[in-house]
Amino acid sequence: MTPAEKEVADLCVELIRVDSSNYGDGTGPGERAAAEVVMARLDEVGIESTYIESEPGRGNVVTRVEGSDSSLPALLVHGHLDVVPANAADWSVDPFAGEVRDGYIWGRGAVDMKDMDAMMLAVLRQMKREGKKPKRDIVFAWVADEEAGGVYGAKHLTAHHPELFEGVTESISEVGGYSLEVDPSLRLYLIETAQKGLAWMKLIADGTAGHGSMLNSDNAVTEVAKAVARIGAHEWPITLTPTVRTFLTEVADAFQIPFDPANPQNVLDKIGPLVRFVGATLSHTSNPTQLGAGYKSNVIPGQATAVVDGRFLPGHEEDFFKTVDSLIGEKVRREFVHHDIALETTFDGALVESMIAALKAEDPTARAVPYCMSGGTDNKTFFADLNIRGFGFVPLRLPKDMDFAAMFHGVDERVPVEALQFGVRVLDRLLLNY
Repeated sequence: MTPAEKEVADLCVELIRVDSSNYGDGTGPGERAAAEVVMARLDEVGIESTYIESEPGRGNVVTRVEGSDSSLPALLVHGHLDVVPANAADWSVDPFAGEVRDGYIWGRGAVDMKDMDAMMLAVLRQMKREGKKPKRDIVFAWVADEEAGGVYGAKHLTAHHPELFEGVTESISEVGGYSLEVDPSLRLYLIETAQKGLAWMKLIADGTAGHGSMLNSDNAVTEVAKAVARIGAHEWPITLTPTVRTFLTEVADAFQIPFDPANPQNVLDKIGPLVRFVGATLSHTSNPTQLGAGYKSNVIPGQATAVVDGRFLPGHEEDFFKTVDSLIGEKVRREFVHHDIALETTFDGALVESMIAALKAEDPTARAVPYCMSGGTDNKTFFADLNIRGFGFVPLRLPKDMDFAAMFHGVDERVPVEALQFGVRVLDRLLLNY
């Protein structure tokens, strides 16, 4: 067992035990304590790092490893230090105890994403101790605030410290690289190459305020309610982007079943709980999430509002907003609460080939397939602004019966120790050979 394999679990436990919950309103503990753990473990082996606070307590750590060939473009490997909150009363264990039980590490952040933070540390520490150099420069970044939009993390770093990422053309980070076992002779490893765009939209209707007992044909509440009902009831058609079509084709081939692009439900049925990651990538989505109006039961308000969480497919943003505008109608206007791009890259190139080779070296049954995720990560949100081509790749060989999708932001989040050990072996191969 390599040094990285031996210590990765302990590093993950140490990070989980640091409560870095991100409440999204500035009231959480911040990431500084977790960042200090990272810096201390780097310093132990003689690795210098840069610490940057965007706001008090919002800590980011960046270090660059010099490669042997300066003519090659650099690679970014990044993970976020913050986690979503956890209600201890709902858990079987203390979510910040980092308990090891039945071969799993339990705790908030075990898969999202202190597992990768620990794997990055373990591989980097091993690289330094063994005196090995990668072919190209590698920038390692442990960042703040991903769970609330990245303002104090990736956004701050890319806006105010772009020099840290000089020469970087590609990156790897979360929500990809995990396995789906077809049978003992074949595992699919899903590598994220695309992300849907985001449109949180506020719908606003202005009407005539008045007494609730009187006739009123200009009722703002009525107009917003009709708009919300139309959007909520709308069935978006299946639209297969190149990434999604390739993914479904690969899954159908692996399970030796037919694939009908117009009705791929039989293919989705084969991936089990992972459908939560990819099921919403076959079409746009638009889900009403909030309503607001009025201040008294007998007063018709002059304005009513609603919020809709919209997610649009890469390459189809114009179509999405054209349809949304037709659904809300002429008496309702929309504003952005938050708007972010969709992103899609091709599943090719030297980095992809290196990821595939590293996976197959550690798991001969591996077949890598691209997929699109319905959410978003720092890869899209900010690093794409620096023209960095991003992939989701946290290599984990998972038990066949593990509901991996449920671990993200879920109760009793946990990761297998053996999956972390597999992950550091794959990452070590990738980073030294790419």
